[in-house]
Amino acid sequence: MADPKLKSALSSGDFILAPGVFELVSALIADSMDFKALYVTGYGTVASYLGLPDAGIATYSDMINRISTIVERTKTPVIADGDTGYGGLLNVRHTVRGYEQAGVSAIQLEDQEFPKKCGHTPNRRVIPLEDMVRKIEVAVDSRRSDDFLIIARTDSRTGLGLDEAIRRGQAFAKAGADVVFVESPESEEEMKRVSDAIDAPLFANMVNGGRTPLLSADRLKELGYAIGIHPAIGFLSMGAALRSAYGDLKEHGETTDKIDLYNFQEFNELLGFKDVWEFEKKFAQD
Repeated sequence: MADPKLKSALSSGDFILAPGVFELVSALIADSMDFKALYVTGYGTVASYLGLPDAGIATYSDMINRISTIVERTKTPVIADGDTGYGGLLNVRHTVRGYEQAGVSAIQLEDQEFPKKCGHTPNRRVIPLEDMVRKIEVAVDSRRSDDFLIIARTDSRTGLGLDEAIRRGQAFAKAGADVVFVESPESEEEMKRVSDAIDAPLFANMVNGGRTPLLSADRLKELGYAIGIHPAIGFLSMGAALRSAYGDLKEHGETTDKIDLYNFQEFNELLGFKDVWEFEKKFAQD
C-alpha cells in the first residue's frame, strides 16, 4: 500500500524533490540518496522497455509490471505516471486500484485524449473538462487509503493557453485531487500565475530541454510549488554515458581512462550480491 511518508511531507510543507527513474538500476541508485520521493517516468520506462516514443503505445500491464518491481526493490515513496488512466472511467478505477495495490504512493493522471503523447511535445489534445473531472472523482472514490495521493495533470497550456490550464487546475482541486499539475508553463511568470490562482499543492515538471524553465528546488518552493520532478535526468545522463563509453571502446578497442565507470564491487553491493554470498556461506554444501 501507499507509503504515508509522502503525504506527511506534503502536509508539513516540506518541498518534495523527486528524480526520474525508469528501470531498476536507476531506481536503486536514486533510492540510496535519501530523496523524499522517486518519480517513475512514463517516457523513460517506455523507452527502456520498448525502445519507442511515449505516445500511448505502452499498456497498463506494461507499466504496472515495471512499476511494481521498482516499488518492491526500493524504500523511498514512489510517484508513478498513470497516463490517462489507460482508457475510460472503468479503466481509471482499475488503474488506481492496481497502482495502490502495487505500493505506489501517488499516481499522476492527465487530461489528454487517448492515446496520449509525451508532455513538452507538440500536437497534444485534451478531453473536455467535465470528463476529466469525472475521472478525478472516480480516482478519489477508488482508492482504499487517503495516503494514496491523486495528482491531476492538465496538458491544455500548450494548445489552449494558460487561462484554460488554470481553469482546469482549479476544477481539478475542487474535484478532490490532492495535487494539481499544470504541464508546460513557459516562464517563471506563468508559473507564478498558476500558483497564485490555484489553491492546492502544486507539481512542477523540470524537463531538461523542455518548455518550462529549469528552476532550483528553493526557487520552486518560493513560487509556491510543493513537488518538483526531474523525469529526464536519469535516462538522458545514462544515454550520454553509454554513448561516451561505447564510442571510447569503438575508437580504442578497449576502455580508456577517459571513461568514468561505476566501481564493480560497489555495483555488486547495489544489486544485493552481499546477501547472495552470505546465503551461500550459510547454506553451501561441501
